[in-house]
Amino acid sequence: MTDQTLALDRLGAGEAGQLTFAQRVDYLKRFGVHSQSFSTLQPNMDYFDVPGVGYIAYMRKWGLTFVLSDPVCAPEDFPVMLERFHNRHPDACYIQVSRPVVDVLHQRFGLYGTQFGSESRIDLGGWSLSGKKKQIIRTAVNQAARSGITVRERFSDDHTRQISEAWIRTRKVKSNEIRFLIRPMDMTYRENERHFYAYQNGQAVGFIYFDPIYRNNDIISYVPNISRANADFRQGIFYTLMAHAMSVFQAEGVPYLDLGLIPLSLDQTTEPQEARLLKRILHGLYDRGNFLYNFKGLEFTKSRFRGERFKTYCCHRRGLPALEFLAMLKLTRVV
Repeated sequence: MTDQTLALDRLGAGEAGQLTFAQRVDYLKRFGVHSQSFSTLQPNMDYFDVPGVGYIAYMRKWGLTFVLSDPVCAPEDFPVMLERFHNRHPDACYIQVSRPVVDVLHQRFGLYGTQFGSESRIDLGGWSLSGKKKQIIRTAVNQAARSGITVRERFSDDHTRQISEAWIRTRKVKSNEIRFLIRPMDMTYRENERHFYAYQNGQAVGFIYFDPIYRNNDIISYVPNISRANADFRQGIFYTLMAHAMSVFQAEGVPYLDLGLIPLSLDQTTEPQEARLLKRILHGLYDRGNFLYNFKGLEFTKSRFRGERFKTYCCHRRGLPALEFLAMLKLTRVV
C-alpha cells in the first residue's frame, strides 16, 4: 500500500493532518497547474491539508468559507479531497475552479457550478507580434520605444510602492489592493517570481510581477498577477512589458503564458449545472458594473493577445448566493 493510499484512507476516516509550509511548496511544484495555485500561498490563507496527498486553500468572511482555485493535488485525487473538505465545510463556495472540480461538486453534492469568468493561455511556441489582430500591441511597443521606454528584468524593489499607490488612485477600487483573487504584491513566499520593470529616463514607470505555474516540478507557464503603471503612462506600458517578458520566456523554452482571470467574461449559453438567475445577474453586472471594476477594459486588453480561452467557475450551494457574493466582494476588498 502506497503512502498516498494510506493518506487517503486516513482522510476517509475523517482525519486531516497539518502540512508544513515547505511541504505545501512541494505540492505546489508538483501539482500547481492552475493559474491561481501560486496565490494559494498568499498570507492569511487557511488550509485543509492531507499529508501525502495535497491541500485546499481557503479564506473565511462573515462565517462563510471561500475556496480559491482547484485543490493542489493530483487530479485523480480531486474527488476524495473535495468530498472530505465538503463534509467539513458543506456550505463553502469555490471560486475560480476548473470544470473537473465543478463536475465532482455538482454530481456528488448537488452544488451549482456557474461560470465566473474566463481564462486565456498563449502557446509561446507559436507566439509572435505579427498579424492584424495584434496591431494594438505593436503600436504600443513602437510608441514606448519612441518615448524612450525600455524594459529590464529585476527583482529589486524599484519605486514599486510609489508606482502602485499612484496607480491605485486611478482605479475604480481606490481604498486597498484587491486580495484573495489577486494575491498581494508583498508575498512572504516569492520563489521563482519574475519581475519586469519599464523605465523612462532611468526612472521606473511600470512593472509586472509574474508567478510560476508548475507541473511535475517544472515551470510550464507564468501568469501576470500584479501589474502597475505610473498614472502618466497608462497607455501601452502593459503591452510593452508583456511583449518583452513573453519574448524572454519564449527564448527560455517556457511552453505557455497564462493571462489569468478575465472576470465576468461569460459564454451566452447556460450549462445545465449553472444557476440561471445568477448567470443573468452576472451578465448584467458585466454590462453595467464598470463603476465597480473595469471588466470590459480588462477583457479587451487580454483579448489582444489572442490566447486560447476557457471557462472558469464558481460553485455554490444556493441558486442565488447573494450573501455569499457580498461577503466575497468584502473579502476581496472590491467593496
